[in-house]
Amino acid sequence: MKTNILIILMKYIPIGILVLLFMGCERELSDLKPATFPDTPEVFIDGFSAGLNYAAFGGSVPTAFDVDTKETYNNSKASMRIDVPNAGDPRGAYAGGVYFTGVGRDLSGYNVLTFWAKASESAVIDVVGFGNDLGASKYQATISGLQVSTNWKKYYIPLPNSSVLTAERGMFFYSTGPVDGKGYSFWIDEVKFENLGTIAHPQFTIFNGEDKVETTFIGVTQKITGLTAIYNLPEGVNQSVNAASAYFTFTSSNESIATVNEAGEVSVAGGPGSAEITAMVGDAATLGSLTLQSIGNFQQAPLPVHAADDVISIFSNAYTNVPVNYYNGYWAPYQTTLSADFEVNGDQILQYIDFNFVGIEFSSPTVDATAMTHLHLDIYIPNTLAADAQLKIELVNEGAASSATYIVNIPVSESKKWIGLDLPFSEFTGLGSTAKLMQIIFVNENNMISGFYADNIYFYSNGTPPPPGGEPAVAAPTPTHPAANVISVFSDAYTAIPGTDLNPPWGQATVVTTVQIQGNNTLKYAGLNYQGIQLGASQNVSSMVFLHLDFWTANSTVLNIYLISPGPVETPYSLTVPTSGWTSIDIPLSSFAPVSLSDVIQLKFEGNGDIYLDNIYFRKN
Repeated sequence: MKTNILIILMKYIPIGILVLLFMGCERELSDLKPATFPDTPEVFIDGFSAGLNYAAFGGSVPTAFDVDTKETYNNSKASMRIDVPNAGDPRGAYAGGVYFTGVGRDLSGYNVLTFWAKASESAVIDVVGFGNDLGASKYQATISGLQVSTNWKKYYIPLPNSSVLTAERGMFFYSTGPVDGKGYSFWIDEVKFENLGTIAHPQFTIFNGEDKVETTFIGVTQKITGLTAIYNLPEGVNQSVNAASAYFTFTSSNESIATVNEAGEVSVAGGPGSAEITAMVGDAATLGSLTLQSIGNFQQAPLPVHAADDVISIFSNAYTNVPVNYYNGYWAPYQTTLSADFEVNGDQILQYIDFNFVGIEFSSPTVDATAMTHLHLDIYIPNTLAADAQLKIELVNEGAASSATYIVNIPVSESKKWIGLDLPFSEFTGLGSTAKLMQIIFVNENNMISGFYADNIYFYSNGTPPPPGGEPAVAAPTPTHPAANVISVFSDAYTAIPGTDLNPPWGQATVVTTVQIQGNNTLKYAGLNYQGIQLGASQNVSSMVFLHLDFWTANSTVLNIYLISPGPVETPYSLTVPTSGWTSIDIPLSSFAPVSLSDVIQLKFEGNGDIYLDNIYFRKN
């Protein structure tokens, strides 16, 4: 259209006049100003303000809201009445709705939304706020747990940063349910925006003002939480408002390690290295920060191998999960455990920090696991353990014989790697039934675990063997040699050489995990090509006579074990595979000549298939 007009002008109007015309147009365009919106402060004063609409939330009682002319504040003409339903009301489970305008309003000249409220009985309104416009709701702000009584009282919702509210459509909203199953009524009146000098001393936070430090990996994404604005109200108390991320401007100190977008989504892009995430609201710095210490690429948990038909999944991207109420119940007042769940390349990971205990609940409905035999989970402890840890795992079944526990011993050497746990129901002390399982609870039994990651939490039937080739049905034999005559590399029966790394990064394809077999930690090599064990310190085993180990495999055709001394000097010893159950062997150390027995630094396994190992130690005759 514009091109055609230009052609016509050029054809019939002299060029000089045409230039003057365009110059005139440019001056007129430069004089144009952005469209402005009304700054109407009233929301509900004796009735709806101009352009105000109401819509009930889905699942709420659609008729919960009405205009009341009898119960009003200060004998005004009308108030907003909300009738909260009783529990089980067929019309809806709660009362909730939003008051919005078709045309935005300029609220930049105000600093608070005020209203008067009372209730038919003392109650707590779950959520009130503004900024919900039934759309993007970019600048939403809320107060949780608003206490109301049977007397009228004025309430304040401070605007976190009103300078951005130049075209706001969401004027007010509420959402709440019955009290102890019983419904009630409450009234709201004189709803309006104001500019009060008594709304003072603003403070803004991310992560609720905490300076968090977390170990992380490339590909991890997480959301900034705990965004609040705190203001001092006229009566002298502080009011905390939950603020949307759009009020904040986020910054990363090192974008080569981590970036953050305007929605507060943090993505770890590189490593090793660290980055600090901070924020501003306007010109004000926020309290709280997030320092991410990236250690590089994330080692994901092994992909589950159980057939989907033999699995009831609680948490895993490999299966369809059953309905779960929550993965962290935040059970007050004694729980300290918080969640910092993250996602790596599309794989969701549960992360528990400040760990003392935490519960996963799946009670709506409960899980019938009578056809299952085991609980499987993969855990990863990201920080170094000070001593061997004990993780207590509790299964809760609805009804009689409802609680059963299993304690997993985690050696110091097992931190910073995935540990696969396969826990038979038969080993859970006190488990009378699995017909109505409803909770899994994790307990930091000896306070050695500050936090952990979890993945692939599911119940399974042992009818389908987990890995190709099967798994041992029983644990390896318990050693009987006196501890004084043993130097242990891996065994629950003895204290291992401190600092031993059971999975050093030698470029191997082998997948290494520690699995539970009848409550006994067992080393598993899946898809072995070669695998090393780096001793925590050089060992003088010249006073020892044998290297002992227990091994089990159903599908290996070649398996060699090496002792290694500096040089490197290494000598293999061939093991007979496959086995028919556990094979216990004592290999004379003389078989490893010319390895220096006074300076042994490593062990190595080489072969194929899936191998289970236990009780690896040097012993005297």
